Amino acid sequence: MKSNLKPNKRLKDLRELKGLSQPQLAEIIGTQQSTISFAENGQRELNDDLKAKACGFFEVSVEWLFFEDRYLERR
Repeated sequence: MKSNLKPNKRLKDLRELKGLSQPQLAEIIGTQQSTISFAENGQRELNDDLKAKACGFFEVSVEWLFFEDRYLERR
């Protein structure tokens, strides 16, 4: 699945599709709500562990969720 969305927008869209609040997602992946907020606003990236947990929960690849734009630019 290709997407023209930035990683922060994809993360927010997936969270909202699941009907979750930021605090709920934070609890699921083991972080704080502020970390989710910063990630969704493009102010900070999640660390590798949290990326893996988020992708596992949403059943998407790390490459698609966080790096697709960079990958597509190189092609």
